[in-house]
Amino acid sequence: MTAAHAGDCLFCRIVRKEIAAKILFENERILAFEDIRPRAPVHVLVIPKDHVASLNEAPEGAEALLGEILLRARALAREKGVGESGYRIVLNTARDSGQEVFHIHFHILGGRRLLWPPG
Repeated sequence: MTAAHAGDCLFCRIVRKEIAAKILFENERILAFEDIRPRAPVHVLVIPKDHVASLNEAPEGAEALLGEILLRARALAREKGVGESGYRIVLNTARDSGQEVFHIHFHILGGRRLLWPPG
C-alpha cells in the first residue's frame, strides 16, 4: 500500500482525524466507521489507513491486509447484530461501479432484507 496519505482524500482526512467520524474500530492498519449517508439500518465502512484509490491499485502482497479487512467486517457485522440475519459486503471499483470516494473501502450493509440483483 502507499506509504503517504493523499492530502485531499476524504477518507485519508478521517484517518488523520481532520474530519470527525463515528469510529467503530481502529488499529494500526485499518479503520471502520459509520457511513454518513446510510443505505441500510447498518452501514459501516472499513478502510485501510494507507491510501489506495481502488482494488485496481492494490499492490501484490496486499492479501493479508484485505483478509484482515474482511474478517474485521465479519466481526463488525456480528457486533451490529446482523451476523446471523445477514449482511452484505460491497466493494465498488471505479466510476461505473458507483465508487464515489477513491480510497478503497468496503461497505457492510444489513438490518433489512437486501435485494438481489443489486442496482
